[in-house]
Amino acid sequence: MACLPKVLGNAVKHIPDPDVEGLFKEAKSCFSINAFTSSVMCCRKLLMNISVAEGAKEGKGFVDYVNFLNDNNYIPPNGKKWVDSIRQLGNEANHKIDFKSKEDAERILIFTEMLLRFIYELPGIMEVPQQME
Repeated sequence: MACLPKVLGNAVKHIPDPDVEGLFKEAKSCFSINAFTSSVMCCRKLLMNISVAEGAKEGKGFVDYVNFLNDNNYIPPNGKKWVDSIRQLGNEANHKIDFKSKEDAERILIFTEMLLRFIYELPGIMEVPQQME
């Protein structure tokens, strides 16, 4: 019996946009089959998709999407470095010939998961009605 590849990371709850959720799953799936450059590129693209899902206009430059996330407080305190790492490694994966390593992809997936948790999962948990004691 063949072993299924291990998918890095966990599911993130309360993502309302199916494209954002699907792209995150795709990034994790790419990692699971050692497609590390593709995984990093998906994480970069997620920054754009999240921005548009949260109200940014389509057709803008990539920096506009990152600025939208920052200017509208979708990036946690001290999290600009996370987003910049996702952007920077994603740009390298997208615009340069060299491949991204397993370590690069793992780090970017972890940052991306934490960003999704901050934007969607934690606020979603707060919206769930609390049981009366």
